[in-house]
Amino acid sequence: MSNESSHAHRKDEHVALAQHFYQPEQTNDFDEIRLLHQSLPEMAVSDVHLETQLFGQTIAAPIYINAMTGGSERTKKINGQLAQIAAALRIPMAVGSESIALTEADSQASFSIVRQYNPDGLVFANMSADKTLDQLQTAIDLVQANALQIHLNPIQEAIMPEGQRQFYWLKNLKTYRENLDVPIIAKEVGFGMDQLTISKLVNAGIKYIDVSGKGGTNFAKIENARRPQHDLPYLDNMGLSTVESLLEANEFKKTHFFASGGVRQPLDIVKAWRLGAEMVGMSGTILNLLRQNPVEEVIRILQTWLDQLPLIMTLLGAKNLTELRESDLVLSPKLQSYIQQRELKISFI
Repeated sequence: MSNESSHAHRKDEHVALAQHFYQPEQTNDFDEIRLLHQSLPEMAVSDVHLETQLFGQTIAAPIYINAMTGGSERTKKINGQLAQIAAALRIPMAVGSESIALTEADSQASFSIVRQYNPDGLVFANMSADKTLDQLQTAIDLVQANALQIHLNPIQEAIMPEGQRQFYWLKNLKTYRENLDVPIIAKEVGFGMDQLTISKLVNAGIKYIDVSGKGGTNFAKIENARRPQHDLPYLDNMGLSTVESLLEANEFKKTHFFASGGVRQPLDIVKAWRLGAEMVGMSGTILNLLRQNPVEEVIRILQTWLDQLPLIMTLLGAKNLTELRESDLVLSPKLQSYIQQRELKISFI
C-alpha cells in the first residue's frame, strides 16, 4: 500500500479528523442522567457478575470496541493495536468498513491483521447496506467474523463529497438476515435512531441494533471538513443522542440493543446499561488513548475501567444488569421534555 489510493487516503483522513475533533471534556446527554446510589447496598463488589455470553463466546463484560478503521498502512497498525486490546481484555471488536477490500486487494491485510493478534476473540465484520451477498461473505471471511455490522449512515453519505445518493437499504437487510450464517447488527455511525427506524429494522427481522448516537465522534463535522467549500455545517448537529436513541428503543423488548456514541468513562457505560443497552461500544475514546499512549498502557487503562465497573454497580446495589435496570434514576428536564414531545412510553419512569 505504498502508493495508496484516494479511498485509502480517505480512511486516513477520517482517522486524522476524528482525532482532531476529539474533545475529552465534551458534555453529552449521558450528563442528563443521574443514577441514585444506595448508602446501604448490602453487597460486596465481588458479588457483581459482568461476564456474559455473546454469539457463543464468553466475554469479560458487555462492552466492545466499535468500528473505527482499516484500508491503509496507518490504519493497519491501528487495527492491530485494537486487536491486541480486545484480546487482552476479552471483549469483542469491530473493524471499520471493509468496502475498500472488495476493490483494492492490497488493503485486505489492514483488516485481516486483527486475527494475527486476536485469533480466538469475537470480531465483527463491517460493510455498507448496498453490497451483494457475495461481497458481504468476502468481508466476513476476511476477518473470520463472528457477526456482521451493517452500517446505516445516510447523514454521513449526504455530506461526504463522494458519498452515495441512493438509500434503498431495507430490502437488502432482510436478504442479508435470511441468507448469511452470522448474526447481523444494524448500526448507525453516530447519528442515532428513532422509533420509526427501529420498527423498520425489527419488522425486517433484525434482532441486533446498535443505535450509535450523537455525543462522540461526529462524522458530519468530519465530512464537512473534507468538503471543498465546507458548506454543510448546519447539519453538524443533526441526529439523536445515544441516550435519546435508547429512550426511543425502550418499547422494543424482544430486540437486542447495543449502544455507542459518546462513551467517555465507566459511568457512561453503566448509564447505557441502565437504559437498556445489552452491549456498550467505544471508539473515539480508545482512538484518543492510542494516540497518546503505547498499546500496553491503553490495555492497563481499560482494564482499570473493567475493574471500576463492579464498584459502580455495587454503589447502585446491583449484582448484574437485570438488577441494575431496577435501580432508581433521575432524568433532567431536557430528557423529560424529549420523552413528552416524542410521546414515548418509558417503562422505567
